[in-house]
Amino acid sequence: MTAPVVPGLPRADRCLVLGVVNVTPDSFSDGGRHATTAAAVARGLALVADGADLVDVGGESTRPGADRVEAAVERQRVVPVVHALAAAGVPVTVDTTRAAVAISALEAGAVAVNDVSGGLADPSMLFVVADHEVPVVLMHWRGPSRDMQSRAHYDDVVRDVVDHLAERADAAIRAGVAPERVVLDPGLGFAKTAAHNWALLAHLDRLRALGHPVLVGASRKAFLGSLLADGATPRRTDDREDATTAVSALAAAAGAWGVRVHHARASADAVRVAAAWARAGTSGSAD
Repeated sequence: MTAPVVPGLPRADRCLVLGVVNVTPDSFSDGGRHATTAAAVARGLALVADGADLVDVGGESTRPGADRVEAAVERQRVVPVVHALAAAGVPVTVDTTRAAVAISALEAGAVAVNDVSGGLADPSMLFVVADHEVPVVLMHWRGPSRDMQSRAHYDDVVRDVVDHLAERADAAIRAGVAPERVVLDPGLGFAKTAAHNWALLAHLDRLRALGHPVLVGASRKAFLGSLLADGATPRRTDDREDATTAVSALAAAAGAWGVRVHHARASADAVRVAAAWARAGTSGSAD
């Protein structure tokens, strides 16, 4: 299986690993742990040392129930981190739904935009991406984090998500984004139940059939905690790493272009195992 190539982003003969740096006080997994510029930069460098191919920097929590922060606050959180990591040679994506924040981050050295709203939250976003000639990750989105889980109703979750992302990819291309710079994300946990998430993971081929690289973001999410629950008590966030690694391996084997994770080392190993396994399957039996 040939790994997709996204112009302007690292290339590899395997699934890529995006390491998450949340410069926030309230993100579901690591909120507050890297809330200063120094801590966030150190975290980004550590992720790269552990095998991350890119670092995804965000300054606004998108956990279920989260309220928005002011654009100036988001910009103040992310831009110094992006600048420092880019100066150190780290490929950085900026996780934002605001065009103004994306512009500032791109000017600071970010190489791509990761928009969890798929370009819907800010009508200017797709045009900014097109003007800067950078890749964009478009995620399936049904509304703000504050009440998104109330929107977790689908006729057929796989069909509905695939159709929505096909529309968002077309919108990006109409705005001037080169088709090869569009990456799609099914939005696990965003207006999705656990059953929805598993269905989307089991049918990544349907999303890949749209012809764009696919990013999977399952890291430490609640549906993994529910799967591993001790009775009625979900597994703690920090104890979901083995399950995250399993998803990384399976997503890579299913042809995902990238996985977005909070800890890089285990997933970096997992995607390499998946790639070696796939190569062996196409090279014939050994003597």
